[in-house]
Amino acid sequence: MNNLVVKLAETLNNDWKIALNSTISAAYFQDLGLFLERELISYDIFPAMDQIFTAFQRCSLQQTKVVIIGQDPYHGLGQAQGLSFSVPASFPLPPSLRNIYKELYDDVKVVRMDGDLRSWADQGVLLLNAVLSVRSGEPNSHAKQGWEEFTQDVIRILNDEKQNVVFVLWGAYAQKLSKFIDPQRHFIIQAAHPSPLSANRGGFFGSKPFSKINEYLLRSGQTPIDWGK
Repeated sequence: MNNLVVKLAETLNNDWKIALNSTISAAYFQDLGLFLERELISYDIFPAMDQIFTAFQRCSLQQTKVVIIGQDPYHGLGQAQGLSFSVPASFPLPPSLRNIYKELYDDVKVVRMDGDLRSWADQGVLLLNAVLSVRSGEPNSHAKQGWEEFTQDVIRILNDEKQNVVFVLWGAYAQKLSKFIDPQRHFIIQAAHPSPLSANRGGFFGSKPFSKINEYLLRSGQTPIDWGK
């Protein structure tokens, strides 16, 4: 096995480790690991290797009740945490997260002061990027290397093994994943992407995803998310 797969097996210490067992041994995942090893020789890669699977470490399969899908990690030094849209508290809010927070306030009157979303993850929100790594300063540089297949496997697992999960699909990129989700078993929220270019065209602001999520969680007998926590 290559180093990345060994690291995944060692760091996943919850039920994701068993659920992803066949994925970890798949040929495409082995190839992805080899690709990352080559990249690490020549480039700075974000997030740090020990943070690539933070979303799964902080939010177990059993715990997951909401999935928010991003595209790929932030490509600036120190920004990426392994959680979609999240940045360390010491960083300024990226544009997409600023728009998410604007909608959060307009929807449920919650004000968040920093961009660290680990508390959401700890409550059962799987903050999943479609691509889990990136070269420094080069957005989408690790697209089409296998991460998209991995994300699809994760969605399939959630679809098949869980019920009443809320999938938040912002933008066309994330919405392609809807074909792996059974709307009879789960709740899908779709809207424009929160990036300034997309959000300002309409379809994101006013979509009220946060109240819709909690209303559905309550209807399905689950604990709502404390968005301000």
